[in-house]
Amino acid sequence: MTERTVQLVLHYDGSGFSGWQRQPGQRTVQGVVEQVLARLCNEPVAALGSGRTDAGVHARGQAVGVRVGPRWEPESLRRAINALLPGDVWVASAWAMQPEFHARYSAVARRYSYYVGTGEEANSPFRRRTEHAVGQPLDRGALDAAAAQLVGEHCFRGFAVQGTAPAHDDHRCVIRDAAWRVSPGGLVFEIEANRFLHHMVRFLVGTMLDVARGRRPLADLSTLLHAADNHHVSPPAPPHALFLDRVEYPRALYLAPA
Repeated sequence: MTERTVQLVLHYDGSGFSGWQRQPGQRTVQGVVEQVLARLCNEPVAALGSGRTDAGVHARGQAVGVRVGPRWEPESLRRAINALLPGDVWVASAWAMQPEFHARYSAVARRYSYYVGTGEEANSPFRRRTEHAVGQPLDRGALDAAAAQLVGEHCFRGFAVQGTAPAHDDHRCVIRDAAWRVSPGGLVFEIEANRFLHHMVRFLVGTMLDVARGRRPLADLSTLLHAADNHHVSPPAPPHALFLDRVEYPRALYLAPA
């Protein structure tokens, strides 16, 4: 064996990063992780994420695929990386994977959550970094009805940034779960799907919040799910309240039980 394939599961506070993807002159999560890996392995090591979180978006389940020398057992690699990472990134777990594992293309599901603060306390400096403070009660029935329409397979052209997917892409996603739930001081929207489009969760949340505040009718959700473009979607909710929670892979790709 000349190299070992490892899945790293990352937590990070996205506040101080210009997103996941490495960019010249910008501090990014991928850039920081690859700098640490290069120090440990004495050569460049690519850190391939399951997806590109935007600037300000957080993660507590970002999956990252790396290929390192055979001397690196997953747990020893995890400890070594954490000893060098800055305080806003942490490797929660590491798994030995089959050589064909790919962090992006092998994924079968991803799960996100979006936090909305409805009370005055959401403006606290201890909460404002990870919650969207709307400062008013929301129509919970409207939110629940809107989320229920999302479950199943739909085309999400109406809820995606135009031009970021290939021209031949059908923009179809299969939503396993989409629901609003109570969280301390507000609500959290949780959604799981086989794939997500650029800004998709934030467009969905922004539109549902407009419905819950009476700014647009519930029927607009169905209209947007059949739209050919995003011209009529609400502005996306801000990125700082969004978390990538989990990425799921087939168990057969793990060399040890996950």
